Amino acid sequence: MDILLEKKKGIRPKHIPYLLGGGFVLAALSWMIFGNHSAKFSVEKDKVIVQTAEKGEFNDYIRINGQVQPISTVQLSAVEGGMVAAKVVEEGSMVRQGEVIVRLTNPMLSLNILDSEAQLAEKQNFLRNTQVTMEQERLTLSKEKLQLDLDIERKRRKYEQYETLYAEKLTSKEEFLQAKEDYEFAVRGRDLVMERQRQDSIFRGIQVEQMEESLNNIRRNLVLVRQRVDNLDVKAPVDGQLGLLDVEIGQSVGSGSRIGQISVLSDYKIEALIDEHYIDRVRNGLTATFERQDKTYRLVVRKVYPEVRDKQFKTDFIFEGERPDNIRAGQTYYINLQLGQPAEAILIPRGAFYQHTGGQWIFVVAPDGKRAVRRPIRIGRQNPLYYEVLSGLEAGEQAVVSSYDSYGDAVELIFK
Repeated sequence: MDILLEKKKGIRPKHIPYLLGGGFVLAALSWMIFGNHSAKFSVEKDKVIVQTAEKGEFNDYIRINGQVQPISTVQLSAVEGGMVAAKVVEEGSMVRQGEVIVRLTNPMLSLNILDSEAQLAEKQNFLRNTQVTMEQERLTLSKEKLQLDLDIERKRRKYEQYETLYAEKLTSKEEFLQAKEDYEFAVRGRDLVMERQRQDSIFRGIQVEQMEESLNNIRRNLVLVRQRVDNLDVKAPVDGQLGLLDVEIGQSVGSGSRIGQISVLSDYKIEALIDEHYIDRVRNGLTATFERQDKTYRLVVRKVYPEVRDKQFKTDFIFEGERPDNIRAGQTYYINLQLGQPAEAILIPRGAFYQHTGGQWIFVVAPDGKRAVRRPIRIGRQNPLYYEVLSGLEAGEQAVVSSYDSYGDAVELIFK
């Protein structure tokens, strides 16, 4: 028969790993619930930078690099296309308005001038011949009118004589009527000739007017073609300094092509690239300053360009008042751009801690000076020297402003 074996009680060796694992989990949970989480990190005091928060006037400005540029730049373009025959002026030279910079050649324009001149001569000859013909016709009609006037006068006298004779019964009625009809016919014939002369005069006037208009058009076209020849000389549109001149002898240049630029040096401006973070705060009329040779110069924002490239936007400044001596295009100035009015605030000097914390917390030095404790703060505006502390620090308190990269998740620093 089968024997029922009794189960052994107690801890067996194979249960030991499970018990150890469970104990470790319980210990970890107990540490998470009841333990002390404050991680401490020891640092050498001379390896950190400690600054004191102070109450003072916060100047809302940023520091930017600006480059001196001419107040304006005029593009130099070829009005008429052609081949470069000569570069009269070299890059960097000062030029006067109207001075020839580049000479072009275009044989087709010479052919156009010859063609226009031939058309003009042909039209002029035709007009002269027409005018001569019209004058001859006018003289012929005038002569015909004189002849008709003479014929009418004779027939009028004959009619009046036959009228008198007929009244005295000295001539027949038929002869009287014939004389009357001849006179009236002559008068009507003269009226027709006068009407034809009037119509011919109107027609000749219209014809001459049209021909003269055609001649004027040809003359204007000839003037324009000659002006195109003049435009083969590319001239300076303004006084200034010739900058880029991108043409070579023998190069073919199209009409309207840009070949260079002229910098107007009557005044200067300063161009600066500013971080896109400030694009909503920079506007026309803001003031700025920079120092050069122990003097302070004032600038005003003239134009803010809306386009952002590589996380920066361009801004133009113009001088307000005195300019520096020996100012030259291309010079770099370090500008302080004022974004707002000064205001009282708690200030903490700038430091590398901001890159790690984003201004949300900082290590504040304890009164005994032996340790620093992590504390939440709120930072508002910033300038090249200070952060504006909105909350979390009081005037007189000290804080670590150097880099926090090696501290990990520490919430307390112990100074050695």
